[in-house]
Amino acid sequence: MSQPDTTIYGVVVGTAGHIDHGKSSLVRQLTGIDPDRLPEEKERGLTIDLGFAPMTLADGELVGIIDVPGHEKFIRNMVAGASGIDIVILVVAADDSVMPQTREHLDIMTILGVRKGMIAINKIDLVDAGMIELVEEEVRETVQGTFLADAPMLRVSAETGEGIDALRDQVQAMVRELPARDETGVFRLPIQRVFSSKGHGTVITGVPMSGAVEIEDRLEILPGAATGRVRGLQAYRVPVERARAGHSTAINLADIDYREIERGMVAATPGYFRATEMIEVSLRALDGISTPLMHRMPVRFLQGTMEAVGRLYLLDCTALAAGGEALAQIRLEQPVVVAPGDRFVLRRTSPMVTLGGGEVLDQSRWRLKAGKDFVVSSVRRKMDALGSPEAFLLSIMQDEELEIHEVADLARRAAMTREEIETHLQSLQKSDEIRTISDGKWVARSGLERGGDRIIDALEHAYREDPYRISVKLLEIRDRTHLTDRFLESVVEQLESNQQIERIRGGRVMLPGWEPDLPEHEKKVLQGFRGHLAEHLFEPARHEDLAGPLGTDVATLEKMQALLIDRGEVVRIATDVALLAEAIPQAAQKLAVLFEKEGAFTASQARDALGTTRKFAIPLLEHLDKSGWTRRNGDRREIRPEKLEELS
Repeated sequence: MSQPDTTIYGVVVGTAGHIDHGKSSLVRQLTGIDPDRLPEEKERGLTIDLGFAPMTLADGELVGIIDVPGHEKFIRNMVAGASGIDIVILVVAADDSVMPQTREHLDIMTILGVRKGMIAINKIDLVDAGMIELVEEEVRETVQGTFLADAPMLRVSAETGEGIDALRDQVQAMVRELPARDETGVFRLPIQRVFSSKGHGTVITGVPMSGAVEIEDRLEILPGAATGRVRGLQAYRVPVERARAGHSTAINLADIDYREIERGMVAATPGYFRATEMIEVSLRALDGISTPLMHRMPVRFLQGTMEAVGRLYLLDCTALAAGGEALAQIRLEQPVVVAPGDRFVLRRTSPMVTLGGGEVLDQSRWRLKAGKDFVVSSVRRKMDALGSPEAFLLSIMQDEELEIHEVADLARRAAMTREEIETHLQSLQKSDEIRTISDGKWVARSGLERGGDRIIDALEHAYREDPYRISVKLLEIRDRTHLTDRFLESVVEQLESNQQIERIRGGRVMLPGWEPDLPEHEKKVLQGFRGHLAEHLFEPARHEDLAGPLGTDVATLEKMQALLIDRGEVVRIATDVALLAEAIPQAAQKLAVLFEKEGAFTASQARDALGTTRKFAIPLLEHLDKSGWTRRNGDRREIRPEKLEELS
C-alpha cells in the first residue's frame, strides 16, 4: 500500500449529548457518512456503538469524528469514544433542552480531560426563536464551571442544513488551534472492534492512545500472550503505511486468530505494557452525586474500551463526598492494561450511575493499607509527578529505593520507550538524584545512603552484641538489613569505595581499623596465644592444656581464638582444628619440597614433613585439597602444577 496524498490529522472530534438529540444526523451532515453502521442501530434509530467518520476540511485535510451513543444503557461505549476525543461537540435539542445524559456526558468529558469544545443547539427548525433562547440559557447554566463555560454556541439543524457550514468552520478553527499530537512513545491501541475479514483475516479497530504503528511491525495483545504481524493499515478507511495516535485505525493482523481477541483488550508494541489487577489513582467525586463514595465499595472501572468490576479502597479518607478529591487503590476482578496519566471513569455497579473519575498514577505491586502516612505520601508523590517523566521515574525509584531498577522495568512502569527512559535517567544522574551501578541498572541515591546506614548499623549492632567481634559475614548483614543480594552488593561496593567499610576474605566485612576494647589481662592472653600459634604452626596445644600456662581459662581462650579468626589471622580448617593463617602457605611450601623430592606423597609422609600428628595432618591436607593447592590420586597427593610454579 502507498501513503495517500491526503493529510490525516491526529485529531479526534467527538459528539456528546442525550439520546435522540441528533448527534448522528449532525455527523452525517458534516461528513456525508452515516455513522450508524450496525443493522440494529439503523432499525432502532439510535446509536448503540461508536461510529467513526472522516471529515474533510476546507483544505482537503481529514479529521476524525466519533459519534457516541446517548442512551444511558450505552455509557460504556460512550466512555470508550470519549477517551480519545480532543474536541467535543455537545449536542442539545432545541425541542428538548438539557436532559440527564446531557449532564452525564458533560461530566464524563470533564473527567476524561477533554478541554476544548463547542455547543450545538440542534433541531432549531422545530421551535421558535424564544424557545431557542430559553434552551441556550439553560445550557449556559449547565456548563457553568466546566471546560465548556465559554465555549462557542451555534444554532443548527441537521434536518435542513441550517448552520452546518458555521459548525464546520468552527470545528476547523479549533482543529487548527490544537498542537500536533505527539507521535513518539510506545504504540498502544484500546481495541474497539475485532472481526475476521474475508481474504484478509483478523482485523482490529480503535483509536491509538500513543505512538505509531507501521506495516510489518509486530504487536502483542494484552491481557494474554498473543502476538501478530501488521499486514495492513487503514486510517478512516484510507489505506496507509503508518497510523498514529488520534487516527481511527483498522489493523489487519497476521499470525493471530480473531477469536483470541475481544473488545477491551489492548494492542501494543511488545514488551512495554503488562496487565494488572491493582491500580493507584487520584480520584474526584462528581458534584452531583447523592451519596458519598465509601471505602471498599464495589465499582465499575471504565478506561478506554475496557470495563471491569472491582472495589474502591480510599487511602487518605474513609468517605468521599460530592466534589471531593482523594487518593485510592482500585482492586479489580480482571486484569487491565493502563499507563500513568490515563483518565478513567468510575460508575456504581447498581444502579449504574457515574460516580466520578480521575487519573491512573501507577500499577500497584501490593495491596496498600489505608490511612498509612507513608502510603499516602508515596501515592501523592506520583500524583504530583504526573506530566513530568523525570519526576515520575524519580518518584518510583525513591518509593522503592532499596531496589535495583532496570531500564526495561522502568519502561513498562512509565509506558515510555527504553530510549526515552535512558535519556531521562541520564538527566536525573546529572542532578545526583540517581546513580548507575552497571549497564542498564540504576538506584536512587537516597537508597544507597539508606542502605549504607543499615549496613553500618548492622555492623555496630553486631559489635555491641559481641564485643570480641572484628568482622561480620555478609549473609548475616543481609539477614539483619533485609536487603536483596544484588542491592546489598551494590551498597557494599559503594561503602568500600568510600572507605566506610573493609571487605575481608570469607565473605566478611568490618569497620576499618575496628578493634575490640579488651581489658589489659585479655590483651596479654591474646598476645601469648598468638605467639604460641606462631611457634607451633602445625601442632598447637589444646586449649585445656594452654589455658594454665597463659594464666587464663578455656572460655577466654575460645574468645581470643574467635577474635583472631574474625581478624583473618587464624583459619578454622576443621571443627576442632584452627591454625594461624600463615601456616597454610608454609605447609604448602614444605609439601612442594616433598613432592619434588619424592613425587606423589602419602598422608604419613606429609605428616612427617610437617612435623605434626595425624590429628592436624589430615584436616590440613583436606583443606589444601579444597583450596586447590593439592589434588588426591588414590591414597597419595600431588601439588597442582600451577601451584608448584607459584611456590618455586
